Parts: sequence; C-alpha cells; structure tokens
Amino acid sequence: MKLLRLGAPGEERPAVRTEDGRLLDASPVTADIDGTFLGSGGPERLRVAVTETSLPELDPAGLRIGAPVARPGKIICVGLNYRDHAAETGAAIPPRPVVFMKDPGTVVGPYDEVLIPRGSVKTDWEVELAVVIGRRARYLDGPEAARAVIAGYAVSHDVSEREFQLEYSPQWDLGKSCETFNPLGPWLVTADEIDDPQDLSLHLSVNGRKRQQGHTRDMIFPVDHIVSYLSQYMVLEPGDVINTGTPAGVALGLPGTPYLRAGDTVELAIDGLGDQRQTFAQA
Repeated sequence: MKLLRLGAPGEERPAVRTEDGRLLDASPVTADIDGTFLGSGGPERLRVAVTETSLPELDPAGLRIGAPVARPGKIICVGLNYRDHAAETGAAIPPRPVVFMKDPGTVVGPYDEVLIPRGSVKTDWEVELAVVIGRRARYLDGPEAARAVIAGYAVSHDVSEREFQLEYSPQWDLGKSCETFNPLGPWLVTADEIDDPQDLSLHLSVNGRKRQQGHTRDMIFPVDHIVSYLSQYMVLEPGDVINTGTPAGVALGLPGTPYLRAGDTVELAIDGLGDQRQTFAQA
C-alpha cells in the first residue's frame, strides 16, 4: 500500500493510494498515520478495508499532500553512508555508521516551501531513502529481525546548512534542524511493496539541472544493518524515521559550491517511492 496524508498543515486526513491512482479516505480506520497506527496493526486493518472496498473515494483536486507520517518521535540520520559522497567531501570511509539526530519538527510535506535560514549562505540538498519503523525495537539480532520492524519507505530530503553544520559546532545538529529542513513523502510505501531496499535509484535536480544520481546498492551500511545497529544504542519506536544517507552530488562537493538561494527549485525522486518538488524561500 501507499499511505499518505492530505489537507492543510495540522489538518491532514489519512488516505490510501490504490494501484490505479485513486485516493481512498482512510479515516474510517484511523484518525491519522502515526506511530500509534503503525504499531497497533493499523496497516493490516487498513489493507482489509481496502480489499473490502469499504473506504470512500477522495477527490484530490486542491488537496495538499502532507508528510505521510504525522510528526515522528525522532529522526535518526546516517551521514557519509555512500562511498562517492564520502569521497566528494574529503571524508574517510567510516568504519561504523555516523549517527546524528534531526529535530522531528523539520518534517513538512513533499511539495511544501522550504525556508533558507536567516544568515545562511550554505544551504544544501540531499536526497535520501527514509525508513519508517513499524514496531518497537531494541537489541535486534541481525538483518532478518531488522526487516521485521520496518513499516515502509519514503523519499526524504535531508536539507542541510553546511556552515551551521560544520563550522558552528562539533556536532551536526545546528545545520540539520532548521525549520522545514525535512520534506518527506509523498507517501509511505509499505515494506511488502519493496523487494529490496538496496535496489533503488535516487535522483535530484536543482533548477532543472541534474545534481544527484545514485543507487542504494552503493550504501556503505545497508538498511538492515543500520536498523539493527541503531537498536543496540536506542529504542526504535513506531513512527520513527531513519534517513539513510545521500549519494554524491551535493553542493558542498561540487565545483563552485552552488548552494541554494531563494527562488531555487529542487526536484527529487526515488524509484517506486514517488517524487518531491520544493521551491526555496528566505525565512
């Protein structure tokens, strides 16, 4: 299934996108797509309702697409997880996942405006595969156990401010947690639809110019390893989001470092997971 949330910010209603592109109202089954829904067998109940054709159809005209998961409890990010991205930034291949946290309040819809922070001169783009957790997880024992707790996958835009991130603090959070800095969606694709998360292409363009074109097979640490690894150090809760890293092609590693400016438009996509488009504006 493809799960999404439609409506104005703070007023989203849950929905399902069918294989033929129709949108069904999921509110008879759940008030929202959130950790409570994911962790209580909600997707299974919703699947039954879709099969029984008991959900009313929605007219998508004029409906904003919000983030597919209501505000996550936490966003966990893995940095430098593609070999080519580590190389373009001059970093060594990390022996263990580089882990940092991002403010869950950064999550916005996939087509919402993104704000360049006041004082920013180095706002950058990063297309990433997001993993959404569907069951409480601690001390997972290997890849198979990790796969069992994944609710699904989504496109994530891990927007970053490099000066804040790398020059203002020894930790990365300042450059990762600015408002609107994590567009997510357009939908949450349930894990059963993705045969192999290490077989997905990622794409990002700025003002129509291709900047990133990568593949999840080039991750240093694959999805299953990341989920299992993180569970050794923190409890993963339903609705938590894991950003799994970005391939080469960010402004930080390009000649002339062409950072984003107000008015720029970024388009990004992951095969099978949908696409995003944001115009940047000054905060």
